[in-house]
This record gives sequence, C-alpha cells and structure tokens, in this order.
Amino acid sequence: MPRTLWAVADLHAAVKANTPHIDGLAPENPNDWLIVAGDVAERTELVLRVLRQLKSRFAEVIWVPGNHELFSRSGDRCRGRDKYDELVAGCRDLGIYTPEDPYPVFAGHTVAGLFTLYDYSFRRPGVSVEEALAAAREAQLVMTDDFAIAPFVDIRAWCWDRLAYTIKRLSRISGPTVLVNHWPLVQEPTLKLGIPEISLWCGTRHTRSWAKRYDARAVVYGHLHMPGTIVVDGVEHHEVSLGYPRQWSQWDAHRNRQPWPYPVLHEED
Repeated sequence: MPRTLWAVADLHAAVKANTPHIDGLAPENPNDWLIVAGDVAERTELVLRVLRQLKSRFAEVIWVPGNHELFSRSGDRCRGRDKYDELVAGCRDLGIYTPEDPYPVFAGHTVAGLFTLYDYSFRRPGVSVEEALAAAREAQLVMTDDFAIAPFVDIRAWCWDRLAYTIKRLSRISGPTVLVNHWPLVQEPTLKLGIPEISLWCGTRHTRSWAKRYDARAVVYGHLHMPGTIVVDGVEHHEVSLGYPRQWSQWDAHRNRQPWPYPVLHEED
C-alpha cells in the first residue's frame, strides 16, 4: 500500500472542542507521515504531549513552530528564543523533525520544515512599518504576539536571522521539495482577511520567491484559519489549519471544503 504525506496546522489543543479532531488523526497506512505546521498549543508540555501522541500513530512527524508555541509569560522559565530551543529539544527526544534537523525525504521530495516568523512587511506599498502599526492601533487591533512574544525578543531581527539561516540550508537542496511553514510564504492569502491590518503579523515578503527558487511541488502553511489552496507562479499553496470551533464548524458546513488532514503527496506504487 503506498504511503501518504498528510498535513495539518493550528490544532489549538488547549481548546477542548478540538480534542476529537486531534484524536481522530490517524494514518491510512502505518508508514504514512504527518506534517504539523504550527500552533499546536501554547504550553510546552501540552505541545509535546500532542506531538508524542501523533508520533505514536505516524511513521514520521515533521513539526514547525507557530506563534502560539512561542507565547510566554514573564514568569516562564523559557521565553523568546529559549522557548523555541526548549521545544526543539523536546521534539528531538521524541524523534520528531524540526526546522533545525536534516530535511527528510518523502517519495523523492525533500520536506523542508521552515521557521521564518514575520517582519511586518505584508503591508500596503509606500507605508512604513511604523505607519502600518500605528494604523493597526488606531483600528484597536491588539495581537497576543505583542505581549506574549515581542517583550522577550526582537521579532523582526529574529525573522531576518531565520531568513538568512534558512536560505543557506535550502540552497543545498537538489530536486523537488515540499516547503512547510506556519506563516504563508506569499502575501496573496492574507488579502482575503476581513481585517487587512492582521496581515502585518502573517509573514514576510522575503519568502515570496522561495517556492519557485527551491523547486517546490507544494507549499504547506497555516496561521490564517482559512483552509484552502491557491496557486501562485504555478505552485500550489495549501493552508491546512483546523482553527477554532467557530471556524471549523463553518468549514464543515461546506460540502466542497478541502480534506483535513490534507494529503500533500501520495507515494506511487
């Protein structure tokens, strides 16, 4: 029986109503792989508990962090970059791939788990970062990231560090890839947001060319809680998020909703 590479994101395991969806994640073939594209939960112990459950079902699990995994409080032992390091160490103990590990290969495709964050560059042309953030404040838009991540790390600087680090790693790959990131690699999906200012926290323009540059046959992401597929420059970008009950209950009402978990690749017989 051929293997399948499945993908999910935004499990938000702290929400009890999401538990049946998480418990229902199971392979069709015991050799199937699973991508988990960020926002498993906020607390490290819960993130690792869920990932441990998934690793017990799937042959391999590939995890990349979302913003919720990075949320911290002032009294937490690990915050900012240290919390990410803590999660990476925990995943490695479980045998789960992270953005710091060698990229695994599934059916001839390098599955590259990325961690790029955002730098507020998903904004209108001619508007500075400061002007865009001021407009968001005037619209009374407050993001949890601003008091659960930003006080502990310079997010823009971390984003740029991650971009340089990731480009070096991707440049060594030959052959087709599947690129996996929590935040979309292109701005187009954010244009559907009901509140345009939210796009500031949704990615970076510097990843726009990556799908074509690194021969991606598919891009997998989450974050927006708007599951679906768009095609940019001939490459399919799949959002595979579950989201919150008020969102997935609406998606479930649509007969044409894309499958979840999403089958990114099928191995040929």
